[in-house]
Amino acid sequence: MVCAINKLDSNITGLAFAEEECLKELPVSPVWYGLEPNSYADFGGEISSVARSPIEPSRQNKKGTITDMDANGGFGHDWVNDPALRRLLQGFMFADIREKPTTQPMNAAANVLGAVTAADDKVATGATAITFNIAGFITKFSGFGVEANNVLHVVVSADTNDITVAASPGLTNEASPPATAKVEVVGYQFTSGTAGITKTGNLLSLTDSGNRLATLGLIVGEWIYIGGDAASNADSFVNSKGFARIKSIAAGEIQFDDVAFLSTALGATETSTGKTIRIFFGHALRNEKLPALIKRRSYQFERTLGSGPTDFQAEYIEGAIPNELTFNIPGQDKLNADFSYVAADNSYRSGESGDEVKTDGLTIVPALGADAFNTTSDVYRLKLYVQDATTSTPSALFAYLLEGNISVNNGVTPNKAVGVLGAIDASIGNFVVSGSFEVYFTTIAAARAVRQNADVAFNAIFAAENSGFIFDIPLIGLGGGRANVEKDQPVKISLEPQAAESAGGYTLMYNFFPYLPTVAMPQ
Repeated sequence: MVCAINKLDSNITGLAFAEEECLKELPVSPVWYGLEPNSYADFGGEISSVARSPIEPSRQNKKGTITDMDANGGFGHDWVNDPALRRLLQGFMFADIREKPTTQPMNAAANVLGAVTAADDKVATGATAITFNIAGFITKFSGFGVEANNVLHVVVSADTNDITVAASPGLTNEASPPATAKVEVVGYQFTSGTAGITKTGNLLSLTDSGNRLATLGLIVGEWIYIGGDAASNADSFVNSKGFARIKSIAAGEIQFDDVAFLSTALGATETSTGKTIRIFFGHALRNEKLPALIKRRSYQFERTLGSGPTDFQAEYIEGAIPNELTFNIPGQDKLNADFSYVAADNSYRSGESGDEVKTDGLTIVPALGADAFNTTSDVYRLKLYVQDATTSTPSALFAYLLEGNISVNNGVTPNKAVGVLGAIDASIGNFVVSGSFEVYFTTIAAARAVRQNADVAFNAIFAAENSGFIFDIPLIGLGGGRANVEKDQPVKISLEPQAAESAGGYTLMYNFFPYLPTVAMPQ
């Protein structure tokens, strides 16, 4: 006996997405990525209809006819270390992420790795190996079948077929690594004694007598971490250890306009005699200035709705263009984000023969089930400050944040046309970054910055489990600024940031670090 289905529970639903090749068109072999949403908002299509209401004695309307359909997709998701979220973030930024060398690039085909040979500490990577050819690159090996290989390795050399790494810790023989095996550049180790820290006025710089800094793939506005975990501090400066944002890059010098060092003892000079200093960096994603680098993405989202009469059923939004993203920083909670899309169409599949779901027969890349970043132990720094071109350590406008958010709005509006139900395309507005911060009041500096329309900047640094990320807004105009005074409560002040194009030609930068040393974890 087959029992009737009288209702479906939300917990049996699922969400996945695939990137379209053209608007409303999937590639021949789409890759679907699973998500773990917390909630939904306006997901699906909303039909508009118009009834006939003729003048006649019975005073009754006639059945209406469908005239329009608006498709949208919205959901909330914890912010976790999952590549699927970075794929979606590319869409909101209308750009490709700028990756350091990796055998599994986000926007190109993955490179299946060949044999690992211990005798010469080589791994066969094929044509991508040449991009690793900078001696001193620190690489993260992951996903290998032999666990001993899944550690950091320093590149000695690379050619068109192989990467050779330093003998310590060296590699272990592995004839056929699994498809998950990955090698990616996560940092750089300087030759002994070549790195230094200089202080010109109140501006700090990282120097390299080997003149390799301009070859590492770093860009202005990107963040790096200086220092490592060696017990003897052989890979770290004494005081200059921590995150730093790049102001300018030359072959022998990187100057910083903001640093978040562990020590407040910022001396004039630090040398690295007898030390192989390490720096760590990751992938940079920003809204781009040059038209050639601006890329509009569209997606299809599949929301499964449990089992129908005989098979799984699903609904879809198609031609979904990223519209609004809000990154929420609540107090004493998980970091989370709200995603919102404007779509061209929506449809349904029953799962029956001839009406199979779009993922039928395909492997969905599952969500990793990673831990969420939180707003207590995973916060390295939140800083809002007035820009000061004379110093790498500008003073913060507040000490502690109660709660806040950063919002991206692309101003997407659907384009309607006669003869089409839904939208034929969409128009894109300006890339608008805004937000809100509620902070503890300590001085009048924040209110004064609002009044003076000062050039302000904000960055949020989070780290956990030897990885991390940074949201950085280099130019902000502040609104709000009114102090909130309540009996028996601390004085608070609400600030409303409105970002603008910075001198670097972008408004928002996102840095993701695939690896950070343990010392970089919030203390």
